[in-house]
Amino acid sequence: MYVQAFPATGSKWQISARGGTLPYWRRDGKELFFLAPDQKVMAALVKTGATFEPGTPQELFGLDATAGSFEPSPDGQRFLVNVPAGGETATPPLTVVLNWQAGLKK
Repeated sequence: MYVQAFPATGSKWQISARGGTLPYWRRDGKELFFLAPDQKVMAALVKTGATFEPGTPQELFGLDATAGSFEPSPDGQRFLVNVPAGGETATPPLTVVLNWQAGLKK
């Protein structure tokens, strides 16, 4: 996985030697999160400014095979992970709420 300036200047910096998917920047741009090929969520601190300096990626936690994806909070302190509810393999029931606007008037 690489980081490249935009618009492209020809410079690029290697973040992960083993590859990765689902890259997400922390809102302040000081950390890059991604999913490594072994299903581990990784974080690499970076320094920006006149030059770009990538840090060494650190493992945060692993995802099991049922996890679909993840997304960090803007501050990078929490993660939303898409997994099946309760490990169920069957389709969960669908609940339809009728006349929901009446509940707003209370």
